[in-house]
Amino acid sequence: MPRLRLPVVLLLPITLTILLLLLFTSFPRPRLPTPQPLPCGAALSDAADGRWVPTPSPAPPPLYSPSCPFHRNAWNCLRNGRPQLAALSWAPTRCGGAVVPRIDAAGFLAAARGRRVGLVGDSLSENLVVALLCALRSADDGARKWKRRGAWRGGYFPREDVVVAYHRAVLLAKYTWQHVGKSKELQKNGIKGTYRVDVDIPAADWVNVTKFYDVLIFNTGHWWNTYKFPKETPLVFYKGGKPIEPPLGMDDGLKVVLKSMASYIEREVPRKTLKLWRTQSPRHFYGGEWDHNGNCVSDRLLEEHELDSWFDPQFGGVNKDARMMNSAIQEALADTDIQLFNLTYMSEFRADAHPAIWLGKKDAVAIYGQDCMHWCLPGVPDTWVDILAAQILHYLKQGKG
Repeated sequence: MPRLRLPVVLLLPITLTILLLLLFTSFPRPRLPTPQPLPCGAALSDAADGRWVPTPSPAPPPLYSPSCPFHRNAWNCLRNGRPQLAALSWAPTRCGGAVVPRIDAAGFLAAARGRRVGLVGDSLSENLVVALLCALRSADDGARKWKRRGAWRGGYFPREDVVVAYHRAVLLAKYTWQHVGKSKELQKNGIKGTYRVDVDIPAADWVNVTKFYDVLIFNTGHWWNTYKFPKETPLVFYKGGKPIEPPLGMDDGLKVVLKSMASYIEREVPRKTLKLWRTQSPRHFYGGEWDHNGNCVSDRLLEEHELDSWFDPQFGGVNKDARMMNSAIQEALADTDIQLFNLTYMSEFRADAHPAIWLGKKDAVAIYGQDCMHWCLPGVPDTWVDILAAQILHYLKQGKG
């Protein structure tokens, strides 16, 4: 009898193995759901790879008119006499010939019910928010202006309880004017005063809204230059309440501010908030800077092969700042959860779409020069809105917002 027990003990694991194999091979394994492709415009790469094409016929009229109450006069090109821009749509390479669909304003408001979208930065963020406000108003004629919590411009859409607002913070960091006072050394150097930049303190315009918004889009860029802060009124950088030594030049100061603000956003903005950083909007001055007869009266898009000669810093042109700024932004955002909202490439083509001489004020061009930096509305920022809306809707559908 003892001799019979050993084979039985050995057979038990073999028998169990066979039974398990039969069990798992007798029933089909459940199939994992096939990932659905992102809607056209919802991928972060969609704005950075594609081309402008004629809007499929029949081209719909713009979502808003020159009478939109959220409009800003200097960008209201139709009212100011500029001929209407060509009807063009952006076709991302990923979408196989399809174009980014125009925002469904009513659908967007319904999906964003009870939520808040905030933009923080310079006047190019304002350019974008005006386009978004006017587009959404087409679906809610009860919309009204909203300027709470330090907002510079904004709108409330009562039909779905949605807030969209812009907070003006041109450097993102806090900066304050300091008069030269009685310093003979500074007076001797021709300095009238300095702008103190606290690299570790956000501007008061947005420091208290980090937990108010469900979506936040940041930018800075167009004020980091010597025509905003010439040598007579330079930037001086502080950290921890003390001047940074040795003193930083503007480019190095920018990098420190970008890193510091990105770190602050990561710490203070809730993880569930969709955080985007918009890349630099390109300028299209031809023949000189804004104060040296720079011109952008044009109805022609740039060709792909022309872009580097206009914008690559190695050629030293007047429009090189966008790509230079983007390099600093990408470096600052590395290893953060802030997503890059890259609108630079698609906008580089559009030399035809700036207010130029149609500024809506007598003698504005003589005083300020042509505006080859901001965009006509309706115009290119409407396509920015289409892409932004697609990305926000995708985020909300994932249940993250």
